[in-house]
Amino acid sequence: MKPQPIHLRDSRKEAYEESKLAKRIRRQVGEAIADFNMIEQGDRVMVCLSGGKDSHGMLDVLLSLKEKAPVDFELVAVNLDQKQPGFPARVLPEYLEGRGVPFRIIEQDTYSVVKRVIPEGKTMCSLCSRLRRGILYRVAGELGATKIALGHHRDDVLATFFLNLFHGGQLKAMPAKLLSDDGRHVVIRPLAYVAEEDLAAYAQVKDFPIIPCTLCGSQENLQRKVIGQMLREWHKQHPGRIESILRALTEVRPSHLLDRKLFDFAGLEPFVNASPAPVEGEPLFSEA
Repeated sequence: MKPQPIHLRDSRKEAYEESKLAKRIRRQVGEAIADFNMIEQGDRVMVCLSGGKDSHGMLDVLLSLKEKAPVDFELVAVNLDQKQPGFPARVLPEYLEGRGVPFRIIEQDTYSVVKRVIPEGKTMCSLCSRLRRGILYRVAGELGATKIALGHHRDDVLATFFLNLFHGGQLKAMPAKLLSDDGRHVVIRPLAYVAEEDLAAYAQVKDFPIIPCTLCGSQENLQRKVIGQMLREWHKQHPGRIESILRALTEVRPSHLLDRKLFDFAGLEPFVNASPAPVEGEPLFSEA
C-alpha cells in the first residue's frame, strides 16, 4: 500500500487538531453554563458582539450548543457602534445576516466622550466600560433579554483577580454570573473556563471578521497588559499553574483567610471532648 502524500497527512492532522479545539471550547462553555446555571428554559440571551475574537467565539459556540441543548432559548446579537474612526459599519450586519442570527446595531458616540473626558496618556477602560454597560442594560430591557452574555474568558478572570490583588487590596475576580446593581439584569460569561489562546486559534480557524478596538487596543500603559504578560510567562515556564489558580477561585476557604466579615474568628471556641489534632506530620499545604 502506497503511503499518503505528506500534504494529505498534514491536512488531516490539521483538521483533527481543529476538531479537538472546537470540542474543547464547546465542552468548557457547556460546563460553565451548567456549573453556574447560566441559561435556562425560555431565556432570551443578548449576546454582546464587539467584533473581537472573544465575542465572535462566544456567539459561534452558543449557536452550536443551542442546536443540542436540553432547553430552548433564543439568541440575539447586539453590537454597540461607538463611532470609532474607521469602524467598518457593514461588516457585522452582513456577517450576522449571512448566519441567520437576529441582531441589533446600536449607534452611540461614546468614543468622542471618552476621548474628551480622559486626559492623553491615561487609561480609558473604566469610563468606556461604564458607558457601554449603561447602554447595553438599556437595550437588554428594550429587547426583553433575560440574560446578557459577555465575552470575557479565563485569562480575563485571572487578570482581574491579580489586578485587585496587586492594586486594589481585595480578593476579587470577575464572576461567571452576576446580578446588575439595580437587580434588573443577569450578566453571564460563558467563556469563563476558556483560554484566550484557544479563542485566538478558534478565530483563525473560523476566519471571523475581526474588528479591532482603537480605544482599548491602542493603550500600551494598561496594567491589565502587564498582568497578561505575567500569566503568559507563567503558562510557558510552569505548565499547570494557570489551571491551578483558576481551580483555587472555585475552592475558597474563608476560615483560612483573614476576612472577619466572612468568618467569625472572634467567636471560635474549642469543642468539648474533641479529638487531639495531629502535631507532627501535618502537611504544609493542608486540604482542610
